[in-house]
Amino acid sequence: MTLDTFLTGTRSQLETALANSFTDSGNRQLTEAIHYSLLDGGKRLRPALVRAAGEIAGADVNQWLTPACALEMIHVYSLIHDDLPAMDNDDLRRGKPTSHKKFNEATAILAGDALQAEAFALLANSQDLNDAQARKMIQTLASACGASGMVAGQMIDLQSEDKTLDLTQLANLHSLKTGALIQAALKLGAYGQANADAALIEALDLYGQAIGLAFQITDDILDVTGSTDVLGKPKGSDQAAEKSTYVSLLGLPEAQLKAKQQHQLAIKALQAIDLDESSILWQLADYVIERDH
Repeated sequence: MTLDTFLTGTRSQLETALANSFTDSGNRQLTEAIHYSLLDGGKRLRPALVRAAGEIAGADVNQWLTPACALEMIHVYSLIHDDLPAMDNDDLRRGKPTSHKKFNEATAILAGDALQAEAFALLANSQDLNDAQARKMIQTLASACGASGMVAGQMIDLQSEDKTLDLTQLANLHSLKTGALIQAALKLGAYGQANADAALIEALDLYGQAIGLAFQITDDILDVTGSTDVLGKPKGSDQAAEKSTYVSLLGLPEAQLKAKQQHQLAIKALQAIDLDESSILWQLADYVIERDH
């Protein structure tokens, strides 16, 4: 299967499942705000990772689709909150006004809050997962998005504005802010198979660490080399905020080399479990560093 076919199929399944998983909050404005961000398309990279890992482990469609939806809800909530004036203060997301620009700050905050809660409810109430699977997935997702994961990364990011980080500090920031959910995506997929092999999960975790960092380095590169129209958000926003990036610390050529090195680490992890260049995870690793948005 080609990566394009895989991603298109994943997006189609995910969009339908997301639309069915959250229909009405009982409040029109809140529901509109949730749908505005949740059903707005996007790359859906994290759900694709959930599916790819799930299929390798032997999970059936509902066993990977439920955690994929939960993870995407967490990701979308984080984007809504990251865009707020108190955080990154962005006006555009995926080429459209951000949630607080479309509605207002309070509505955006509440939409994000609701999505976070809905993600865990989706896992807890699933009929396609046994109790042990649901508990393990909830623990994994909570750890990845909470005070020792994504939220910690965002806190460090805010505290680092107008400061120059070294490479170790920058890698730690991004391993929390970006990498934690990417690693969680792979574990969630594997946990869709109740008896997933421990060696497989370890290899997927190493792969996730590498592509998580490669993803962020590529984001830093695109902030310099991309265009606002293609990126769907303002070009140069990191530079304008005086944030430390791999490009600002290393320069563009060295940052590009660093992304390729992380890509090779990801490939090495896949080779350890006998996956080759025809595998979706290999193709996804290529996509992470070759994308234009």
